[in-house]
Amino acid sequence: MRKLFLILILFVGFQAQCAYILIPMDETQTDHLKAYGITYWMLTQEVPADWLLNYRGGSFMVKHLQSIENECVIRNVSYEIISDAQANQILNEIASPASNMDVMKLEKYPKIAVYSPKSKQPWDDAVTLVLTYAEIPYDVIFDDEIMYNELPKYDWLHLHHEDFTGQYGKFYRTYQHFPWYQQQQREYEESARKHGYSKVSHLKLAVVKKIHGFVAGGGFLFAMCSATDTYDIALAAEGLDIVESMYDGDPADPNAQNKLDFEKTMAFQNFRLERNPYEYEYSDIDMQARERGLKQETDFFSLFEFSAKWDPIPTMLTQNHEHIIKGFMGQTTSFRKSLIKSDVVIMGETRSVGEARYIHGIMGKGFWTFYGGHDPEDYQHFVNEQPTDLNLHPNSPGYRLILNNILFPAAKKKKQKT
Repeated sequence: MRKLFLILILFVGFQAQCAYILIPMDETQTDHLKAYGITYWMLTQEVPADWLLNYRGGSFMVKHLQSIENECVIRNVSYEIISDAQANQILNEIASPASNMDVMKLEKYPKIAVYSPKSKQPWDDAVTLVLTYAEIPYDVIFDDEIMYNELPKYDWLHLHHEDFTGQYGKFYRTYQHFPWYQQQQREYEESARKHGYSKVSHLKLAVVKKIHGFVAGGGFLFAMCSATDTYDIALAAEGLDIVESMYDGDPADPNAQNKLDFEKTMAFQNFRLERNPYEYEYSDIDMQARERGLKQETDFFSLFEFSAKWDPIPTMLTQNHEHIIKGFMGQTTSFRKSLIKSDVVIMGETRSVGEARYIHGIMGKGFWTFYGGHDPEDYQHFVNEQPTDLNLHPNSPGYRLILNNILFPAAKKKKQKT
C-alpha cells in the first residue's frame, strides 16, 4: 500500500510539473497544416489557446489535457509537454520589450463559409483542399445563400477562382465549346433570372455588395486568384456595362474605363480594364508573365516582418517557419504595387518586379485579405489537372498563410455584427 501511495504522489507531482502542451511551429513540426486543425478543434471544445507570435514560427500553447495530447498523436502533430515553470519562462521571454514577440489569446472558433458553385468546377480550390486536410469544418455557399442573407451566420468567408464581372472567367476563346463551360453559363443565367436580374453581371454585383456589407459589419473576407481583382472591378464598374456581347448579349460601354469609380473599391485604384473579350485577363492589376520575367526556379516572394506588439494583425497573418515563399501562378498571380491603395498593408512582395502577393486591409468593423495565385504547391495549375495531394506537403509555408487567416478571427474577443 505504501508503495502504491508513493507512485501516486510521484504521478501527481509529474502532472503538476507538466501542465502545458506546446505545439511548435518551427522546422521541428512534422505537420504544420494539421497543427492548425488541432488548434481549431481545441476552440470547438471550448479550450482557449495561446498563439505565441514569432515564437518558434508562431507556436501554440494550451493547458495540458489528455484529450489534446491524444489528438496530436492521432493527427501526427509534433508537441512538447512542458511544466508551469517552462511555460512562464516562455511567456516572460515573449513579454520582454527587447523581443519582437507577443501572445494572442484564441478564444472562439470562427464559423467558415466557402463561396463555390454547387456544380464543382474542373479545378480545385486551395482553401477547401487545406481545410479538408487540416480537418477544419466549413459550409459551401453560393449566390442563393448570399442573396437570402445567410452570410451573418458566418464569421469568415472565402472566395477563390471566381469572376464577379459576369464574364465566366473570360474562358470564352478556349472553352466556349466545352460542356462544363456551357453548363456553367446556363446555371449562372438561370440563377440571375431567379433573383430578378437580366444579366449575370448584375447578380454578381449584388453578391459583391452583400459581401461588402458583411465585411463592413465585422466579417472576415479571404480571397485568392481571380476573386481578388474581379471583386474590386465589379465595385468600380457599378452601373456600367463592361461585358461584351458573347457574355451578356449586348456590347460593352466603350467609355466604361473613364467612368470607373475607384472610391468604391477596397484594395485597388487607377487600374485599366482589359477590354478584349478574348484575352484571358481582366485588368492591369495582375502582373503579366512577360513583365515579371520570372520562371518557377526564380519565382519567390518575401514576407514582411511586423512588430508583434504594435502590429499584431499583420503579424498573425504572416506567421511562418519560412519567410521566403515559393511563388505560384493563377489567373490573377500578383498585384501591381502602383495600383494598390495607400491604406492597404502589403504583407508579401516580390520587390524586384514591383508586385505584391499578399495584402490586407480594414473596412468598417471587418477585415479582408487578398492572396495572389491559385495553388501554393502547384506552380501553374491547369484546368482538368489532378488536385494537389497535401499529404505530400504537410509543411507548406504557402498553405500556412491561408490557415493564419482561418485562426485570425478567433483572436477577436467580441464579434460585432450589424
